[in-house]
Amino acid sequence: MDLSIIIVNYNVKYYVEQCLDAVFRSVCPFDYEVFVVDNVSSDGSIPYLKERYPQVHYICNTENVGFARANNQAIRQSTGRYVLLLNPDTIVAEQTLADSVRLMDGHPDAGGSGTRMLRTDGSFALESRRGLPTPFVAFCKMSGLTKLFPRSRTFGRYYMRYLDENVENEIEIISGAYMMLRREALDKVGLLDESFFMYGEDIDLSYRLLKEGYRNYYSPSPILHYKGESTQKTSFRYVYTFYNAMQLFFNKHFHRYGLLVSLPISAAIWIRSAFAYIGNQFRRNIRSGNETVAYRPLFVGSEEMLCEASALYQHRYPSVPFACIQGTGETLPEGHLSRPDLWEAHDMVVYDTDSYSYGTILRNLAVTADNDLRLGTWSSRTGMLINESFVVGKQ
Repeated sequence: MDLSIIIVNYNVKYYVEQCLDAVFRSVCPFDYEVFVVDNVSSDGSIPYLKERYPQVHYICNTENVGFARANNQAIRQSTGRYVLLLNPDTIVAEQTLADSVRLMDGHPDAGGSGTRMLRTDGSFALESRRGLPTPFVAFCKMSGLTKLFPRSRTFGRYYMRYLDENVENEIEIISGAYMMLRREALDKVGLLDESFFMYGEDIDLSYRLLKEGYRNYYSPSPILHYKGESTQKTSFRYVYTFYNAMQLFFNKHFHRYGLLVSLPISAAIWIRSAFAYIGNQFRRNIRSGNETVAYRPLFVGSEEMLCEASALYQHRYPSVPFACIQGTGETLPEGHLSRPDLWEAHDMVVYDTDSYSYGTILRNLAVTADNDLRLGTWSSRTGMLINESFVVGKQ
């Protein structure tokens, strides 16, 4: 077996379904297997997914064991010479998996590799490649120096923005949203540290690969990352878990710096977490005080899609304006880009995934990164309209 793909699910069955659809539409000149580990979802994920993807290996936990332990369960059962940890709220382009395997094959020293992640507005996700958060790098990030000098090799190392996002590069930290790992390397450095319940385990594993003498790489092949759709980022639990993971990583790898350095770093972590939580609560209160405003969609796809998706959306949001463009990846490969007079009046473009390849959708999305246009997808097969904020369907 060449590749084992592992997806951990918790109450996001429609996103997992789309993630699996993209995986199985990939052009892969090699053998692969897919695992879905479910952390006691209450939305009927397992029967729903099993009916649609019986070829997937399912692991059903009786408690929420967290991200690291869930991935480790599947890694131990998998047989691929490479292991891909893939978030459920992602869409891979048809060539991305093959590009990653080709990169790993071409770099025998590679312990792991990541890829170019896009947000739903087409912008580049900075966490696609990161530097090791040493005390100095962490200080630059916490103090705002990274933001002030984003392309500095000294102060901007956290996000490595001095590297070209369209070029393959060596990096230090790989995002756990798309993390391809060499089995041989895992056998040497060990699996994910289960002390990290959620967040931080990707940084820890990336660092252990580097310490063992492996190198980590970045591929410019694209994926979409909805960015933690299932996470309630305004909750205290999220803020606590995220910043506690940062504290755990620092204590594990940089405790040798002593109290002179560890105390300021620890204080900065918790002060930053407090500000993040207060800011999130403030933004949530502002939003809750206003009437919910739905996206103004532009539907792009087949005649069947335009009828079904627009009718469904109009039923859900009867007062929201929308427009339609009929076409496919062959007859209208540029999608909405051919009608700027239409898409400039909208803030969401909904692609028919039965008419367009995921690669075409992501390429088009990247072109509009500066136009504040969010992505939505529609599948006539499933009858689901999916966006970063909601799922609307016939069911």
